[in-house]
Amino acid sequence: MTIVLAFLVGGLYAGGLYMMMRRSIVKLIMGLILLSYATTLLIFTVGGLTRAAPPIVPAGVSEPPVPFADPVPQALILTAIVISFGVLAFAVVLIEQTHRSVGTDDSNNLRGIEGEL
Repeated sequence: MTIVLAFLVGGLYAGGLYMMMRRSIVKLIMGLILLSYATTLLIFTVGGLTRAAPPIVPAGVSEPPVPFADPVPQALILTAIVISFGVLAFAVVLIEQTHRSVGTDDSNNLRGIEGEL
């Protein structure tokens, strides 16, 4: 299963980078979304999935009973989701303002108007 997830993560990264190199700014946003999905799946794959007890330490014991589920990958995935949502929201607002002021979503047409913005 790890091999399948590795190929899926690689495909998502490749697709995200390909979309970010396109001329349309909307495709740039779609590439950012694919990169955020790939990062989430990468953290999930590296952290591993364990069907075990929660890491609760009983009274009188210094560490939880083995096997226990590691909560760190879950926290990292949640953090990656929140950060990618914030970056995506900022990019959408920035691109909407650029489209309103310029009137196009072609990134090549934005090169000549750098001084006018």
